Amino acid sequence: MKTAVGWHIELEFQEDDQHTRAVAMVRLPDGTEVRANGHASRHRVDANQPRVGEEIAGARALNELAMQLLTKAHTEIDEASGRTSHPIHV
Repeated sequence: MKTAVGWHIELEFQEDDQHTRAVAMVRLPDGTEVRANGHASRHRVDANQPRVGEEIAGARALNELAMQLLTKAHTEIDEASGRTSHPIHV
């Protein structure tokens, strides 16, 4: 049986009164770092709820991170097999 591998994903936020920016980063076991960004904007008539902005911006950054990891996996599959793999849909 192989040893389980764990990944730790870091999320950092920058906020002002109407905007939240999130940066997600994961360091893979091969040393590769994959980073992605997410953004959320508060409409001027909405209540100021920083946690909601963080959740939206964070989710968007994680979604982008997932898409980059899928692309990386496809590239590795194609390079190892010498052929073009079928897209992985989420």
